[in-house]
Amino acid sequence: MTALALDIGGTKMTAAVVGDDGRPGEPLTVPTPERGVWKACSELLGAVAVGTDIQGVGIACAGPVDTTAGVVAPINIPEWKDGFDLNGAVGKLFPDASISVAMDGGCAALGEHKFGAAVGVDDVLSLVVSTGIGGGLVLGGEIVGGRSGNAGHIGHIVVPGSTTPCTCGGLGCVETVSSGPSAVRWAQEQGWTGSTGAELALSAREGDVVAITTLQRAGVALGQAIASAAALVDVNLVVIGGGFAQAGPPLWDPIQESAALHARLRFLDGLEIVPAKLGAVGTLTGAAILAVGAASPP
Repeated sequence: MTALALDIGGTKMTAAVVGDDGRPGEPLTVPTPERGVWKACSELLGAVAVGTDIQGVGIACAGPVDTTAGVVAPINIPEWKDGFDLNGAVGKLFPDASISVAMDGGCAALGEHKFGAAVGVDDVLSLVVSTGIGGGLVLGGEIVGGRSGNAGHIGHIVVPGSTTPCTCGGLGCVETVSSGPSAVRWAQEQGWTGSTGAELALSAREGDVVAITTLQRAGVALGQAIASAAALVDVNLVVIGGGFAQAGPPLWDPIQESAALHARLRFLDGLEIVPAKLGAVGTLTGAAILAVGAASPP
């Protein structure tokens, strides 16, 4: 059995052949362009799959997604925002392969459940804090998609006190406060002169007051969203990955404090919030697990 895993995000796309152990092999990554996204994606898949007979493809994509139709409409990929038939496009490249598409946050949760920070825990909420804020659920040991495949999309929980317009069309989503680009924009409005989430985290570690305040604000909002989601779906483990989540204590301390303040129901006693273990390949690992399932005979 030969399978491919593909992870499509707003910043980059990554693909790999799936190893015999169900994990992705050596990944190949390209930037996600503003235009010609599918062309770049198909070239990436072709480069990774060269010389192999692909039987299954597992795809993690930024949401929203429609897993029944195989159509994706990620709000952080403008060219696809109105819908792109990803299943159909990949099927033309690999006509003999079975294809499975899921939201990136769900794949991150699945990867961490199988190989990472949630091994042995059957009920887990995953967050990917990066260009946007993705999320996903594993309940009872199985990835939960919901009606359309978007269950666990925590980035669009509305947090108290925020009325910032979101790219989804709503107001006050946690993504408008706590994603890397959103935090950078807010810090710049307060006079900070950097330009990236990594620079913002460094400024906070160096004692810059605006940077510290920005990460505090982002962390508090994330903690509020986590407490709400944990109460809704009854989990006691939350795993957070993504590039902006690497900001360290200036972000993580407020997350923990805010979640503890709001998660007061008895069944949330012992709620743990931990870093993802799989790092940059966590979502791709979940896609690899999907690929194996897609390629396996019923």
